[in-house]
Amino acid sequence: MREFTLKSTITYKVYRQMILQFEDFLTTIGDIVIYAKEVISLILKREINWKEVLEQCARFGISSLPITLSIVGMSSVIVAMQVAGEMVKQGAGNYVGMLVALLIVREDGIIMSGFAIISMIGSSIASEIATMRVTEQVDAIKVLKVNPIRYLFVPRVLSGVLMMPPVLVVASVVGIVGGGIASHLASGLSYRAYFESVWHGLFMKDMNVALLKAVVFGFTIALISCVCGYTAKGGARGVGEATTKAVVWAFVGIVLWDLLFSIIFFF
Repeated sequence: MREFTLKSTITYKVYRQMILQFEDFLTTIGDIVIYAKEVISLILKREINWKEVLEQCARFGISSLPITLSIVGMSSVIVAMQVAGEMVKQGAGNYVGMLVALLIVREDGIIMSGFAIISMIGSSIASEIATMRVTEQVDAIKVLKVNPIRYLFVPRVLSGVLMMPPVLVVASVVGIVGGGIASHLASGLSYRAYFESVWHGLFMKDMNVALLKAVVFGFTIALISCVCGYTAKGGARGVGEATTKAVVWAFVGIVLWDLLFSIIFFF
């Protein structure tokens, strides 16, 4: 009777839920590491279906470009409108372009691009693979003696690695140009002064680190989306949970990577 009373309390239920969440956290980390090793091994062995990679590249890069450019462009416009007027009043108008460019290239461009791609492409990948998992299509692939990791993971992960840098470059250019237009409209700052400041403020280190971030972020987003979808269970509800889990973990993953890059290169 005492055991039944204990298990029916809110405290016990909260404690039990915390334990389950912690176990799921450790399991997910383990799955990500295991599948990452297998994917990297298959890529190094060149077991790649390039036709499928090209299809996934079109999905990862081109399909996500409109929403990515919209988010990065609007965020840069908002920042430029906020800071340009005040900096021009303080006599620091020649530093507006530098500030906006550094923000876009170092942080805003890659973070906002990552969030956009996670929301649109990462969730799509997770739901697609999760649906294949719960409807036993993955088991059918295994019966045909096809490696599901090579068939499902490698093209998507490789497309993320290949397409994230070009997406970042285009998004950064759009963000910097949008910031210049917003600065001119908000404070009257000339386009010449703005873009001269951009060139004086950006260095090769900033661009190289941004491109390296893009490669790592693309790998992380695609891998986590594939892993969460592949480990889905429980029918339609499991597909929804896997999609949500993929989005949350991918968000956390790229933020942690961004923190690590900032500590290594800019601290």
